Amino acid sequence: MSERATDVLYGLAWGGVKRLPEPAARALGRRVADAAWRRQGPGVRRLEANLARVVPEADPRRLRELSRAGMRSYLRYWMEFFRLPAWPRERIGTCFRPDGIHHVTDALDSGRGAVVALPHMANWDLAGAWVATELNIPFATVAERLKPERLYDRFVAYREGLGMEVLPHTGAASFGALARRLRKGGMVCLVADRDLSASGVEVSFFGHAARMPAGPAMLAQQTGAALLPVTLWYGDPPFMEGRIHPPVPAPETGTRAEKARAMTQTMADHFAAGIAEHPQDWHMLQRLWTADLPAGEGKRRT
Repeated sequence: MSERATDVLYGLAWGGVKRLPEPAARALGRRVADAAWRRQGPGVRRLEANLARVVPEADPRRLRELSRAGMRSYLRYWMEFFRLPAWPRERIGTCFRPDGIHHVTDALDSGRGAVVALPHMANWDLAGAWVATELNIPFATVAERLKPERLYDRFVAYREGLGMEVLPHTGAASFGALARRLRKGGMVCLVADRDLSASGVEVSFFGHAARMPAGPAMLAQQTGAALLPVTLWYGDPPFMEGRIHPPVPAPETGTRAEKARAMTQTMADHFAAGIAEHPQDWHMLQRLWTADLPAGEGKRRT
């Protein structure tokens, strides 16, 4: 699909889906999800391969059931994504029910700042909007540069409209900007279950080697902020549940790299626990584990 066509399709979805009655939007999401699931395209096949690692005891029939539920969850995210800017503040406040939010407020009240790290589960945009509106806590995040540039600008404007400060994913520059906000006692939210750079660290994830970004652990270690893993899952519409896990402790000994590796492993363990409980709400349609990467890519990321 050309960059222009991609931008046009996203623009139509943003403009059209939010105008649909909610039952119609849900039904549309299910139809699109089921059609994609039946076609068994690369994304669905990759989702099933990933779920096979998460639920190793599942037989082929169970994996197909999980992947269908996963695609419906994934399309629920997109239907909510396009409609979220039109939701009244009261709706955002009641639709997300997190457990352990005191871990966030305690870290911020102490002045140490908080690094909130999430996997691609349920609707992380809704969780961010809830924090910004219900708790009135500003926070910063990063966004991967997309093509065309106009589409990237759409995503930035969308998330800024929900109350987030969005920084471009530019390596050292974005790391420095996030660190400055944390040193002032602020909050940073990062989706952190898939390494998009060459600086990730290897972790054991569901018993297999994978690479995850070191940024959350490095930020927490360098600034003294609390590293808080978060997992999300869908309940019955319109509700979403969440769990803020306790702060990940920094090891007392070791080099900075060794400490970051240990903290990232603990973060990955929390992610794995949440994903194992709600595998259908983990929207990972890309290669993640080192053994699944194309030949040579794993070496480039070491």
